[in-house]
Amino acid sequence: MVRHNNQLPDNLPQLQNLIKRDPGSYKDEFLQQYRHYQSVLEVFRLHPGQFNKRLDDLVMFIAQVSYCYPDVLTNYPQELMDILQTHHTILDSAMRMTLCRALILLRNKNLLKPTDLLSLFFHLLRCQDKALRKFLETHIITDIKNMNAKHKNTRLNTILQNFMYSMLKDSNSKAAKMSVDIMIELYKKNVWNDAKTVNVIATACFSKYTKVMVAALKYFLGSDPEEEKKSDDSDSDNEPSAREVLMANRVNKKTRKREKQLKKVKEHVKKSKKKKDATPVFNFSALHLVHDPQGLAEKLFQQLEKRNERFEVKLMILDVISRLIGLHQLFLLNYYPYIQRFMQPHQREVTKILQFAAQSSHELVPPDVLEPVLKTLVNNFVTERNSADVMAIGLNAVREICSRCPLVMNEDLLRDLAQYKNYRERSVMMAARSLIHLYRSSMPELLHKKDRGRPTEAIRELKSKKYGEVDAKHYISGAEVLLQDSMEGIPDNDDDSKDGSDSDDEWIDISHSSEDDGGDNDNDSENIENVVEVSESKGDENSERDPVEKKVKDSDKGGETAKPGEDGSSSNDKVQLAAQASLMRILTDEDFRKIDAMKLNKEVTTARKGKKRPAEEEKNSKGELVSLADIENIYKKRKHDKQMRQESVKKGQEDREKYGFHDRRLNPHSSKTNREKRKTKHYMMVKHKAKRKIKRSFKEKQIALRNHLQKLRKMK
Repeated sequence: MVRHNNQLPDNLPQLQNLIKRDPGSYKDEFLQQYRHYQSVLEVFRLHPGQFNKRLDDLVMFIAQVSYCYPDVLTNYPQELMDILQTHHTILDSAMRMTLCRALILLRNKNLLKPTDLLSLFFHLLRCQDKALRKFLETHIITDIKNMNAKHKNTRLNTILQNFMYSMLKDSNSKAAKMSVDIMIELYKKNVWNDAKTVNVIATACFSKYTKVMVAALKYFLGSDPEEEKKSDDSDSDNEPSAREVLMANRVNKKTRKREKQLKKVKEHVKKSKKKKDATPVFNFSALHLVHDPQGLAEKLFQQLEKRNERFEVKLMILDVISRLIGLHQLFLLNYYPYIQRFMQPHQREVTKILQFAAQSSHELVPPDVLEPVLKTLVNNFVTERNSADVMAIGLNAVREICSRCPLVMNEDLLRDLAQYKNYRERSVMMAARSLIHLYRSSMPELLHKKDRGRPTEAIRELKSKKYGEVDAKHYISGAEVLLQDSMEGIPDNDDDSKDGSDSDDEWIDISHSSEDDGGDNDNDSENIENVVEVSESKGDENSERDPVEKKVKDSDKGGETAKPGEDGSSSNDKVQLAAQASLMRILTDEDFRKIDAMKLNKEVTTARKGKKRPAEEEKNSKGELVSLADIENIYKKRKHDKQMRQESVKKGQEDREKYGFHDRRLNPHSSKTNREKRKTKHYMMVKHKAKRKIKRSFKEKQIALRNHLQKLRKMK
């Protein structure tokens, strides 16, 4: 049948639509267009640098309907790839983009192997076409992500990773930069988040191209997306609640002292919870996946000394090195004298330099290596010739360094810095007190006696550790409370709420209070009032107790009469009880909650007279990295924006008298002063007196002074 008025050869979109609906009926029309494509392609190969509109339309048309005639188009993908492989540098940008789009269509229809296409696209990254490079980068990331959507394609990933590793050494800087960007993006999307990818990116830190090196450094300085998205909805039940501490101390009488102690516990828990919520997570997993952190840090430091890069790039290298040193506890002793040179108040980005010095400090660094850094910091910053802000930043940096390496501080220097606790500027005063607070819980013997504060029970097991010493415990600290609970007969929370009756066993008078998890303070106060009263049955029952129970009772009472230096037996008894409780049973979540509740109780309980000053084990928990805000934290009135200032001004104007002159005479009928009367007079009446305000010359001042002295002489 002959078709009249057939416009399909010229209307490719219509033909494309018809072929997709019925491929068999329009195969002849397709073959006609395919033959036309082959003839146009031969002509194009003679002048590949010119744009051919007809070829551009035919390439996209065939790519759209290629899945309908796979037997006819067996060589079609390879033809397009050959054109791009051979003429990609001289092709017209629009023509090159069309060929790439056609290949992506073929890849989406599974008519092309992913490895062949991706290797071609990586080679095309050398083209001087920014739009094309961005387009190819997006496709490469999306394609690799889709291939690993259901399961990890390890074989394909290995091939592509090896290819990207070779691309990092490419002579074209743009291709190398794009390869790094692709790997970083795939890591962020959790497609290639293995150690091999991290270590391949680490090699880019030594690229001869600054842009490639900076991209790799920024990757290691970024934050972990997994940690950022980490949900905070962990079991709140695992945290010790105020009620649990109340149950452990409910036998106490209601006194003002214990009310104050309860209030102190609530404030402590609120503060710790607020600090926990506000602290950002710095556990960046890429730094943990580096195979040879010591070698990486050494090579980066050598590169820093040899290459003359911009100051911003040097800061990035110093930051990565400091993170590696602090995270993996490396030894890079030449790093500290190098960074010491930049510790000057006038140095650009000096707070970051101080941050790097603190990040690179850890307990295994020899104190004599860090001591010159600390002295330089104190001499250049903590002096009264500097401003208060500079002094406060210097003290904050000292605190951050000493929190990671306490042995670097000596007694004389610490006592000198502690004197700033009474400084006239609040920022310096608060920074000095934070340093004192740090050593109260780590090495109080370095502080003056008046600066040590009242000892608490939470730091009872303090041991002054020497360099390299590790205090490893064979028991769970605080587990003795489990034996005390079982011997004292304290019922569980649920049982107590059901029965509402007291146990017949004797209660041990445990000192003091409770904690609050930051929730309802009023409810917790009501809980205190509802605490079960102490059983009054005391006397002969004491002799019938179990020996171990009596031991616990005696160890608690021992603090009241013990003399300094004679409390070792009490401490040893609690260690034995803790070891016994740790070994005799498998601890449950409920047991750990009781232990945590007891630890919180000890943190605000004043140690009894005659007991050793102990150390808090986990109170000064430090993150893996140093926050810049900790060093720049200055206690002063913060500047408000314009809206806040306007609101403050309006608030201050409330209930205020209208501005202007106010007659404040007690008697409204009394006369006014001449100065007040002058304000209501006409200007011409006081014109002659206004001349006095005109600035006098030096000669006029001399004459006035002479006349004044003559007048005084006549008066005598």
